[in-house]
Amino acid sequence: MNGAETLVRTAVAAGVDVCFSNPGTTEMPLVAALDSVPGVRPILALFEGVCTGAADGYARMARRPAMTLLHLGPGLANGLANLHNARRANSPLVNIIGDHATWHRAADAPLASDIVSLASPMSGWVRASASARMLAADMADAIAASLTPPGQVATLIVPSDCQWDPAPDAGIAPQRSQVEGRAQVEGPAIDRVAEILRKKNPATILLGGAALDERGLKAASRIAAACGCKLMTETFAARIERGRGILSPARLPYFPEQAIEALSGAQTLVLAGAISPVAFFGYPNLPSSLVPKGCEVKVLARPENDVVSALESLADALRAPANVTVPDPAPIPAPTGKLTPASLGAALVNLQPEGAIIMDESATSGGPYGAMASAAPPHSCLALTGGAIGQGLPCATGGAVACPSRRVIALEADGSSLYTIQALWTQARESLNVTTLLCSNRAYRILQIEAARAGHAEMGRNTRQLTELAPPEIGWVNLARGFGVPAVRVDSADGLMKELARALSTPGPSFIEVPL
Repeated sequence: MNGAETLVRTAVAAGVDVCFSNPGTTEMPLVAALDSVPGVRPILALFEGVCTGAADGYARMARRPAMTLLHLGPGLANGLANLHNARRANSPLVNIIGDHATWHRAADAPLASDIVSLASPMSGWVRASASARMLAADMADAIAASLTPPGQVATLIVPSDCQWDPAPDAGIAPQRSQVEGRAQVEGPAIDRVAEILRKKNPATILLGGAALDERGLKAASRIAAACGCKLMTETFAARIERGRGILSPARLPYFPEQAIEALSGAQTLVLAGAISPVAFFGYPNLPSSLVPKGCEVKVLARPENDVVSALESLADALRAPANVTVPDPAPIPAPTGKLTPASLGAALVNLQPEGAIIMDESATSGGPYGAMASAAPPHSCLALTGGAIGQGLPCATGGAVACPSRRVIALEADGSSLYTIQALWTQARESLNVTTLLCSNRAYRILQIEAARAGHAEMGRNTRQLTELAPPEIGWVNLARGFGVPAVRVDSADGLMKELARALSTPGPSFIEVPL
């Protein structure tokens, strides 16, 4: 039994059964251990950003960690953007990073780097193993660290000799396999918020994290019914349950002027699993904080707290009704004619199956769908939590691995997809039920909007060069087919309805280009 085998045994004993990997020479003992120790499904990705994004999507849907296996510092560096998104999503995730043998580090080989410094900004926990004998314990600690509420990225750096050297059959495993043990919110904190809400002065509750599951949304609807407060969700939720019969609070707008306006009039902003909202970027003459002047911020529950129980206790303290009926929205007519963001959203609402997982990285094209989604069958929606584009296709991949019986739909912007288009190959290789709707507007449209907001409505040649994706026009259908995914391009809403219905009823991945 070598160190690599004890690491894999520990993972299996802890319930970690998937490894998204792009290994190299320094990880070969771990690759061999995945053969000799059954229980972990290895999934190859062609780029490390697909590994880390897939592990994030898996964690959001399974609510437990997957492993990644990456090659040295450069491999980790390729995956950092989606580790940033995973950190913002509070996803439990265990990175295993191979390193040079301990006695080879002094040679400063070409691939040597300071892996600890690379990992630390995106990880809540980092450790470099020192011996094969300690590797099982290190792995157990990494898994436990990833599960620390509300969930975090844990990175374990494993030198080659720690993998191949003999090690005792430790088989150490943490006792937890899900994010649990969240701290309860104490009664006085609930009573303070209840006292404020009983006065029925203008108040808004900002919901985030675990508050956005169905149980949390139900409790929030009871609170609103009791005191008339306004409910909003954080702008980009790691996961939110939506659809008919589920409360659908307004989302805090992305642009700061709109967010401040949406919160205006509130005398109190109550944070329930969310952090105090700030602007994505600094803008001239606009504050960083989106909390309006004169609005007092009260914390009901932090992201690491048991926010769902806190909401239920608050509802009980307010003597709220036990059940609140959520009225069904008006049906969305099936679209015909021209392809627009609105007809794209209407097609998806009409055809997505119950229990679908929507990975929304559609940027400017997905706004209409977001406004219509409450009319769709119940489903889960994942969003771009950290703003680092290139998350959508990998996150959809991981969600499909976590929930093989559920259809995953990637609502994807064209500019974002190019960062991690290699995820299509993994979807094809693993026969994953992912349908990609590629919103092709041939531009980084959000940057064009930002340019206009900055007073550059008339774009110059260089601005166009840096924000347009044509010419040349990207051959999306050929790209998808080249990665092994059946692909079509539609030219009307009628064609989209037909092809989307076909894709959603066919096992395996599919790709539909939607020119907008």
